[in-house]
Amino acid sequence: MTEVIQAGWWGLVAGSALLLGAALGYGVRVPQKVIALVMAFGAGVLLSAVSFELIEEAYDEGGLGPAAVGTLGGAVAYTAGNVWLARRGARHRKRSGHRSGQSQPSETQQGGSGLALALGALLDGIPESAVIGVGLLEGGSVSAVTVAAVFISNIPEGLSSSAGMKQAGRSKGYVFGVWGAIAAASTLSAVLGYTVVGGFSTAVIAAVTAVAAGAILAMIADTMIPEAFEEAHLAIGLVTVSGFLVSFALSHA
Repeated sequence: MTEVIQAGWWGLVAGSALLLGAALGYGVRVPQKVIALVMAFGAGVLLSAVSFELIEEAYDEGGLGPAAVGTLGGAVAYTAGNVWLARRGARHRKRSGHRSGQSQPSETQQGGSGLALALGALLDGIPESAVIGVGLLEGGSVSAVTVAAVFISNIPEGLSSSAGMKQAGRSKGYVFGVWGAIAAASTLSAVLGYTVVGGFSTAVIAAVTAVAAGAILAMIADTMIPEAFEEAHLAIGLVTVSGFLVSFALSHA
């Protein structure tokens, strides 16, 4: 299997977790506390992967400068995009919609919110998938920890968000169309991460890895942890640490 195909395959595998979560969120009544606990665990897994797989790798390859600049740049870019989309109806895109004032708007409540929700899902998913392809540039094989972290975190994201979409009156075709498109985009993003970034210098590759890490960190703080805290605030610390340790153990296995 060529490395380009590997990148696309693992990007698809990680992105397919969104469809799995969407199917659960749309078709099964999952208790809110369970969603929150899984979200907290996924946040911990991602935090560990970002720390020990992405930022550490960026530092080793390019030094502190590219790592720091890239991480801050990724966080700024994600935050700017998130603010822009939040004003257009995507503020609560990862919310399940059961709390008053924290539900996704319907199209009649806010025109264009459907597109904003789709773009928000794309904003959240692209950095995660891109680093899968970029990771191939180092050792010639995909980081199992990164793929596992993205896969595990994508399930509660798709679950919670699709439940919120359903409550907002979105059709089944819309919900699964969005997540199917994001899974396809994850595949393409992983391929581009390998093919496009591979032509750059080591310092640029390190900076790109750090940009993705910064965007993921901002996403965790802006969307995943708040949703988890709403329902499981007494347990979120323990569950998040558990996810962090699982990912840490995998990265040092």
